[in-house]
Amino acid sequence: MMRSLAFFNNKGGVGKTTLVYHIAWMFAELGKRVLAVDLDPQANLTSMFLDDERLEKLWDPDSADKTMYGAIEPLLEGTGDIQPPYIEEAADNLGVLIGDLRLYRAENDFNSQWSLCSDGNPRAFRVESAFYRVILQAAEKREVDLVLIDVGPNLGAINRAALIVADSVAVPLAPDIYSLQGLRNLGPSLNTWRAEWKDRIPRNPTPDLPIPKGTMKPIGYVVMQHAVRLDRPVKAYEKWMARIPETYRKAVLEETKDSATSVEKDPHCLSMLKHYRSLMPMAMEARKPMFLLKPADGAIGAHAHAVTQCYKDFKKLAEQLAAASKSPKDS
Repeated sequence: MMRSLAFFNNKGGVGKTTLVYHIAWMFAELGKRVLAVDLDPQANLTSMFLDDERLEKLWDPDSADKTMYGAIEPLLEGTGDIQPPYIEEAADNLGVLIGDLRLYRAENDFNSQWSLCSDGNPRAFRVESAFYRVILQAAEKREVDLVLIDVGPNLGAINRAALIVADSVAVPLAPDIYSLQGLRNLGPSLNTWRAEWKDRIPRNPTPDLPIPKGTMKPIGYVVMQHAVRLDRPVKAYEKWMARIPETYRKAVLEETKDSATSVEKDPHCLSMLKHYRSLMPMAMEARKPMFLLKPADGAIGAHAHAVTQCYKDFKKLAEQLAAASKSPKDS
């Protein structure tokens, strides 16, 4: 059974796509069969996996049906249903569903069809389940253990259609006022979408049409790129970090009880990833994750130590994500 995990924050620029990229590689390193899905119309995850030459071929107008937009284009244009998905092989255990800037074109259709699902409209359910059905076909083809979904930093209809695919949702954020406000926006939206989709599911008029469950279970947050001095966050971030646990509980989990728990002790904090500074430019040049950098890539001396620590950090986070997103049936 396909297990899917989405990474989402209403605030952009927190390192979400970088996190998805590295977690996908880490799960593959740990022997899991992984499918990374780029549903952000900016296609940043795709650009991390592929160089410009490969992207130019995949985005060529004559072969653009190999992207996520290409897979749903016949449905949106009224000429058919979804197409069999193309999977780009990034590694033996890691496949990628290619992002596409043309996904922006689908916003209006996803928006209008959402309300029509309430009326039991057959096409509406085909459109709203399009991402799910493409991903499901790809996951079954590769027999994957885990699907990782990257979405854009907004609360639009494309993200709604993408997130109802997810069994679980993890929230990357930065310790700043913008991420806290993003949490306050994100939580109510997730809860509303979950309730609305649950109401729509029984109205599906086509029993053999696979549609997502829309679980979207919040499994926690990851604090990204906090500056460190003597193994402690610098003072500028401390006040914002102190507010994260309570904001997450109230906005995302809808808990009313106040909490004095710190981020370090908060069970909903999956990890606090520090900024690895010069490792990231080096990794981008080598086109590989930071924790797989080698001396030939320039990872020598202090950099080599940082690579080792980076591997440990992401391995621990991958294990926490796997445990937090595990369904009761998996236990």
